[in-house]
Amino acid sequence: MARRATTQQVVVSTIGAWFFGFVIFFPILWMVLASFKTELEAFAIPPSFLFFHWTTENYATVQERSDYLHHAMNSIIIAGGSTLIALLIAVPAAWSMAFSPTKRTKDILLWMLSTKMMPPVGVLVPIYLIYKSFGLLDSRIGLVFILCLGNLPIVIWMLFTYFKEIPRDILEAARMDGATIGRELVYVLTPMAIPGLASTMLLNLILAWNEAFWTLNLSTSNAAPLTTFIASYSSPEGLFWAKLSAASTLAIAPILVLGWFSQKQLVRGLTFGAVK
Repeated sequence: MARRATTQQVVVSTIGAWFFGFVIFFPILWMVLASFKTELEAFAIPPSFLFFHWTTENYATVQERSDYLHHAMNSIIIAGGSTLIALLIAVPAAWSMAFSPTKRTKDILLWMLSTKMMPPVGVLVPIYLIYKSFGLLDSRIGLVFILCLGNLPIVIWMLFTYFKEIPRDILEAARMDGATIGRELVYVLTPMAIPGLASTMLLNLILAWNEAFWTLNLSTSNAAPLTTFIASYSSPEGLFWAKLSAASTLAIAPILVLGWFSQKQLVRGLTFGAVK
């Protein structure tokens, strides 16, 4: 029988959770506040937290200097496209490894995970030359392709973990009823793994949205997403903290809203199979 927590333990754990949550969220809060300051107030020492002259001038400057909607649309297409293609590849791959494993399955999974250990800069030159030869530089298709390949090992690993928690007997019963592999994937496996699929999709979407290395090196203007939009406010003359904070706030706003409204689904998916 589980031991019931005392009121004191609940209070202490709640205060501790709120404290660590505030510490984690504080950089984002500080960035949002800095976006409403002037450049002088953003550099002021000691810094002001709430009592300063609030202004939206930085947002107006960002909108005049850069086409935010263009960069945001590129981010949506690149992150969404790479996530969709990765799921289409990862679902059958994870299904085969989870329910039809071979003696090489563990080696393949380890090899896929090992590709994430290599620094991206190590393959930048060959990737850049390949993209230049095929005309994929500064193109949405090129960024979708490279981000899909970059996050595919994580997607397969996560789905493999979720699929392993699904009872094999259910799939065998579907096969005895005459279900083909395609119907088994679409009508049996996918509905049961919706929490895992949702959390995997959200995590991959966040990773693709925040990817900076490849987007900065393989795009300039036409396919430049919001990461390039933020980097444009770093210049040889110095950093304009207030304008940079405004640009960063605009860049993270869509994914922050998405994460806020889907947090229950994300937590449910990340803990899928952890509690019996």
